[in-house]
Amino acid sequence: MAKLVLIRHGQSEWNLENKFTGWVDVDLSEKGVEEAKGAGKRIKDAGLEFDFAYTSVLTRAIKTLHYVLEESDQLWIPETKTWRLNERHYGKLQGQNKAEAAEEFGDDQVHIWRRSYDVLPPLMSPDDEGSASNDRRYANLDPHIVPQGENLKVTLDRVMPLWEDQIAPKLLDNKNVVIAAHGNSLRALSKYIEGISDDDIINLEMATGEPVVYTFDDKLNVTDKTKLGK
Repeated sequence: MAKLVLIRHGQSEWNLENKFTGWVDVDLSEKGVEEAKGAGKRIKDAGLEFDFAYTSVLTRAIKTLHYVLEESDQLWIPETKTWRLNERHYGKLQGQNKAEAAEEFGDDQVHIWRRSYDVLPPLMSPDDEGSASNDRRYANLDPHIVPQGENLKVTLDRVMPLWEDQIAPKLLDNKNVVIAAHGNSLRALSKYIEGISDDDIINLEMATGEPVVYTFDDKLNVTDKTKLGK
């Protein structure tokens, strides 16, 4: 039975500062480094061995994956970095303190932007400073698919080709996969894997540095879900 392990990156510097981060490339905090290392140690203690690793193109997720693999003696396994696992793009909210945004726009509106399934945040323009359109990581993408803001629905739409083309086939081949990514890209993937409704996905939280282990049967039905708590 194949296993898939999802790990939200350790605490980032902007998590610590309570800012909307999205596609901004922020590093791990000191606590985040320790969370990532701790996740790797728990994976080793659980005897989990991986055949393939995936992460986003953002530093906090990449470093988390590397700490996890180092601590579990698996740095050698094949690793793929892809923009499809990036955090949800928060549009013009990126870089804003969440409490200050609530004061400016109201608690209810900010809550809707953060937690609803299909409501978009205020969008950036490709010409805005900090737009992903000006980042060379995305220079080879069709400019029309580089987001200027996303909700969870759009995030799921961009994650699904990776699932369909790469991850699901490996699981069906009985290979174990680890993904170190972000709260919302992993929530989107979990929504699909578990068949969570649009309404109920609002309640799903992904803790930083906590491995979530899915076990599948040969039809990719989930037979077990376990969290390796801190």
